[in-house]
Amino acid sequence: MKFVAAYLLACLGSEEGAPAPGKDDVRRILEAVGAEVEDDRLELLFRELDGRDVADLIAAGREKLAYAPSCGAAVAVAAAAPAAAEEEKKPEKEEEKVEEDDDDLVCNLFDFE
Repeated sequence: MKFVAAYLLACLGSEEGAPAPGKDDVRRILEAVGAEVEDDRLELLFRELDGRDVADLIAAGREKLAYAPSCGAAVAVAAAAPAAAEEEKKPEKEEEKVEEDDDDLVCNLFDFE
């Protein structure tokens, strides 16, 4: 993920019409923040990006994300099973506290763009 992020930062920093960022550009960004540069992963990134437009890849990714659950849905489902077992043991006052904590998991889909 850090390699993709560094590549996208390099794309943002390049001028319009300039050639796509190279391995050295990504390596410099990663080294500037103290991240370890693994050459095999860097090679893999550039093999996967070879001949592709970043804007097209981002658009394709957005389409895929449209069908994926977002926010805390997966966390809520994963927490439901242990919470059900604990509900039997806890008094009703503590159960209300759990409901208040669940409010932090609620997301607004329109906050992200």
